[in-house]
Amino acid sequence: MDKVLGMLGMAKRAGKVTSGAFLCGRAVREGLAQLVIIAKDISENGKKDIIGLCSHYQVQYIEYADKLALGNSIGASERAVVSVNDRKFADAILAKHASAQ
Repeated sequence: MDKVLGMLGMAKRAGKVTSGAFLCGRAVREGLAQLVIIAKDISENGKKDIIGLCSHYQVQYIEYADKLALGNSIGASERAVVSVNDRKFADAILAKHASAQ
């Protein structure tokens, strides 16, 4: 299994993940989100909106996987945006992402 998505699944089981553009946007605005993961196959408008929000609130983001893979990793249907609301999980996911590059 993909290590980034595996770590995301662990974060979900720990209750440290928010999914969906609206709820992730709220997590970013409220200062909960430590990392936002954006599906590579999100619409251009959706991508622009969430990247703008992350930039404004200085929340790190990565583009990774597709909507189906993101959703499956957290036990849900397709998800275009997922936020990780824990610094340690966010750092671990970023480390796995960097080693996968």
